[in-house]
Amino acid sequence: MDNNMMDAKTLAYINLYAVLGSLKYLCELSPEAKKLAGCRPVSIGFDVHGGPAATLTVGEGCCTLTEGVGSCDIKLPFRSAEKFNGMIAGTVTPIPTKGLTKVGFLTGRFTKLTNLLTRYLKPTPEDLKNEHFFNVSTVLMFRLIVAAAAQIGNHDKVGRFCAKYIVDGNIRVAIAGGPAAYLAARGGRLTAVQTEPETMLSSMEFGSIPVARALFEGTESSFELICAGQVRMTGMLLQLDNLNRILDRVGLYLA
Repeated sequence: MDNNMMDAKTLAYINLYAVLGSLKYLCELSPEAKKLAGCRPVSIGFDVHGGPAATLTVGEGCCTLTEGVGSCDIKLPFRSAEKFNGMIAGTVTPIPTKGLTKVGFLTGRFTKLTNLLTRYLKPTPEDLKNEHFFNVSTVLMFRLIVAAAAQIGNHDKVGRFCAKYIVDGNIRVAIAGGPAAYLAARGGRLTAVQTEPETMLSSMEFGSIPVARALFEGTESSFELICAGQVRMTGMLLQLDNLNRILDRVGLYLA
């Protein structure tokens, strides 16, 4: 695989665990999303042949994602990663094999939730003039990028190569005065944990939400921001070097 190419299976893992997984944080940060999710819980099982399988439960003002599709209300099977990715892109309409009577939930509240998520993740310049929207959008991007980095480290060919050289331990990623998370490296595999770590071997901290946004969008040079003290990297630099290689792949998949 060319280093500049995406892998459909890796993208499916990102779409399920990072993109749809971001609905949890959308409901925490957006009153509109919380209201949309404020119904009786309905669970949707996404089952990708040869790829990820997880259940998204929407209800009581929140969204949660759990492994497996054993007890879902609505089951959406996909015969390939490409088909699942097509659903996320809006080019494929899945047919449920379970929960046909609840299809109205998919075309109603669930679609409104995912459309709202898309608006925050791909905002217009006008949207970003609102400070609250700007902050929520950037925090969601932060959560998404951390989750996507773990999936790339575990499934993408280049990402796996980098991950196997990451020494076991926790890599903290944070925005000063904002959210914190970490990537737990164990035996060449990465797990994204969206909380402050109790212990860590290294840390990458962005100086502010605007600094993080500038890096995410590529409007500022990471080298210049590091030199200016706006991005602080401490601890085991070999860990951070390999993580940065994986983060470069995140931009490719989420472009």
